[in-house]
Amino acid sequence: MTVVFVHGFPETSALWTPLRAVLHRGTTAVSLPGFGTPRPAGFTGSKDAYAEWLARTLRGMSPPIDVVGHDVGALLTMRVATALDVPLRSWVVDVPDIFHPRAEWPERVRRLQQPGVGEEMLSATRGYPADDPRSTMSRLMGVGVPRDLAEPMGAAHDEQMSRSILDFYRSAAPNVAADWWADVTRPAPSRGLVLLLPDPPEIRALALEVAQRLGAETADLGDLNHCWMAEAPHTVAPVLERFWSSLA
Repeated sequence: MTVVFVHGFPETSALWTPLRAVLHRGTTAVSLPGFGTPRPAGFTGSKDAYAEWLARTLRGMSPPIDVVGHDVGALLTMRVATALDVPLRSWVVDVPDIFHPRAEWPERVRRLQQPGVGEEMLSATRGYPADDPRSTMSRLMGVGVPRDLAEPMGAAHDEQMSRSILDFYRSAAPNVAADWWADVTRPAPSRGLVLLLPDPPEIRALALEVAQRLGAETADLGDLNHCWMAEAPHTVAPVLERFWSSLA
């Protein structure tokens, strides 16, 4: 069995290190192009380019394949599970509400989508001292990442990562569902688990609709932060282990 972890923005595959250390099985964490690794020649950075990259990467792994996606990695995982020809055994995601056709990007993302404005925002972010509340490191710590992990990930936020962030978000207007949701005509062919975080009722409702549409189970993570895998690995590991054990 291959367990594959997919990170989000502005992160690297190191985000999964605390969780991988407490799981009782072999795992791998992929690095999305541009996030601590080079972008392939000709890579556009669009949402479709990232989804196709993930699909190709997973096809090259030995089955059975269980994928866990977080943040943008969760969006890519849901795309692969519902529309691309990848023989997954299972998938686990957070932020399912962002996959919904009624999802709206937060104000920060809408600003990043604006030419010129997004470049200035991310350039400023890269220029802040690490301990400045506006820096990438501080933003990661604010959503549950321990300092010893947030510091090197923050340092990895370079111009290439900024370009990759902008390319993805600008290809996903008004949201990722714009031309992806139409392909979700039936439940995903593989077993799915949606992780629920402490969101407002309207966000929780969208998340549950996505879970139902995809035929996924749900698990409530209580009051954990956005980066639950780094914040509380010992809490989350049993949730994942129970799900994987049920697949046999």
